[in-house]
Amino acid sequence: MAAFAGRTVVITGASLGVGKATAERFHDAGANVVLMARRRQPLEEVAARLERSLVVPLDVGDSAAMPKALDAVVERFGGIDGLVNNAGAHFRGAFVTRSADEIGAMADVNFRAPLVLTSLVLPYLQKQHRGFVVNVASLAGKVPLDGAATYSATKFGLRAFSYALAQELKGTGVTVSVVSPGPIDTSFIMENLDDVEDIVFSQTMCSADDVARMIVDCATDGTVERAFPTAGARLATLGYLIPGLRQRLKPLLEAKGKRAKERLRRQRG
Repeated sequence: MAAFAGRTVVITGASLGVGKATAERFHDAGANVVLMARRRQPLEEVAARLERSLVVPLDVGDSAAMPKALDAVVERFGGIDGLVNNAGAHFRGAFVTRSADEIGAMADVNFRAPLVLTSLVLPYLQKQHRGFVVNVASLAGKVPLDGAATYSATKFGLRAFSYALAQELKGTGVTVSVVSPGPIDTSFIMENLDDVEDIVFSQTMCSADDVARMIVDCATDGTVERAFPTAGARLATLGYLIPGLRQRLKPLLEAKGKRAKERLRRQRG
């Protein structure tokens, strides 16, 4: 479990959920972990349990603040060996009901920030001819999800960026991967259960640690994409390639998801 001994990994959205679980897994594998999120206090709470960690409060929507944040990382640990773009934003509901600020925030956090942060981290990785970038997308980035048009668009874009950059960097020692989970049992979904589209719950839910494991596995072997659940990922791909099939299956998936949502609601009391 010392595969990342002495390596320094930057993780955005690290204060809870997938980001927190990812930081814990990399730390267990020997890495120095850099915890980035907007609020300092939750980051400090995570860092208190991780001996080799650095708290760097950062709003990833603020590109101008990124260079200074990375300077603090290099000053503390001497370099950067990996980046996990995990921070995400999702304002649910029909596109016409979303404000310009909400649309902009999703575009900035989910798409623009990973691109900019990756561009700033890459020189460190290329200089040492090794390292990784792992982007956290979604099954919503494999097939369009109505009720989440902007979110789907940003995750589609993040997947395309990941695949393209992986090709650009092939043979350099630097890998780029994307992780595409279905619904995750975290506050990102569970605290907004009523607002989440029924069809989302037609897929098997995964835990934050399931996603964290996929992230660390991608960082380890450089696989371009991992997705969960496997059956859901295949169905999403088919739905993208054959839109008519998606439309035919949609009522069945929505009904299945509605039943699953009701079970979750009862379990939560």
